[in-house]
Amino acid sequence: MERARPAEPADLALAAQLLATALESARTMRGGAALLGARTPDDLIARWTPRGSEAALYVGEFHHAVVGLAAATTFTRTGATDRSGRIECCFVESDARGVGVGSALMEAVVGWCGARGCRDIDALALPGDRSSKQRLEAAGFVARLLTLNRRLD
Repeated sequence: MERARPAEPADLALAAQLLATALESARTMRGGAALLGARTPDDLIARWTPRGSEAALYVGEFHHAVVGLAAATTFTRTGATDRSGRIECCFVESDARGVGVGSALMEAVVGWCGARGCRDIDALALPGDRSSKQRLEAAGFVARLLTLNRRLD
């Protein structure tokens, strides 16, 4: 049985390991290194776990084993008054994919954003990352902007 729940302090070491795998994978994809820069699992977990913040870290379980994680933040867009959410990470171990953990994580962070009054939610998918794009579309997300970047150095 799969489920998602807020990460507890006892989950953070395993969450860091999962996040290291996710970052390693993302850095090998087109645009991943530029997007991620020098971010480390510890930096990101610290960003997503402070109490009382506008960020959340969830873990996904399959048969009581933590096999995935998702993180979301909230913010106010420039010139807007409504809050927005951003899914910053959603990752499931490759051996645990296809059993509903990713869907449970997505539902959890979407619900978390909604509970904080967000009017909309953004999520990123790297170029060519068809599986992430398909998961997001299955969860009701629609592509609204493609951002291209050119280095000048």
